[in-house]
Amino acid sequence: MGAARPEAQSVCMGRWGAACGRPDRWSAPVERVVSQNPGVRLVGVSDVKWLDDREERAWRNFIAMQESLGEFLDRQLRNRCGLSSADYRVLAHLSESTEGRLRSFALARLLRWEKSRLSQHLGRMQTRGLVSRERCLDDRRGAVVAITARGRELIEAAAPQHVADIRSVVIDHLSATELAMLTAVSDKVRARLAVLEPEI
Repeated sequence: MGAARPEAQSVCMGRWGAACGRPDRWSAPVERVVSQNPGVRLVGVSDVKWLDDREERAWRNFIAMQESLGEFLDRQLRNRCGLSSADYRVLAHLSESTEGRLRSFALARLLRWEKSRLSQHLGRMQTRGLVSRERCLDDRRGAVVAITARGRELIEAAAPQHVADIRSVVIDHLSATELAMLTAVSDKVRARLAVLEPEI
């Protein structure tokens, strides 16, 4: 996974992408960004299609729901099992893999993390005895990440509670139609992201 090339980057005007007063209020900020980041491509203020009230409400509610849900699930994992959401995701992927092992680049792709973030987080998990890292026999430049007995014990204890929390907050409160709609919306946005930011 690589970062977007500078020439492909763009800047969203405004915190929510919604109109906040007169559009010309953004002229000075835009000029500053352009002068400080010559590789960044900006959408002109006059070209922005600002969100209307209905669109803004949908966007704000989505962001608020996403943040609140993430905070709740992370708090539950930490309080019950001493795992963060990031720890859980790493252990879940490893526990589902063959022999509880993955190449580091494969794990990074599953998590959608940069190499540096993965390395730092695995270092903290290794210190806690949740994972181990070793050289790949087939490629000396690569590394293999493996779940430890302690890591497997924690993910097996955490998983039932985590699923129960997801059901309690989301799944059991949506109808079959709403679940299908949630899946369709998620798939559509992910497909669009894949076009805008293809993996390198």
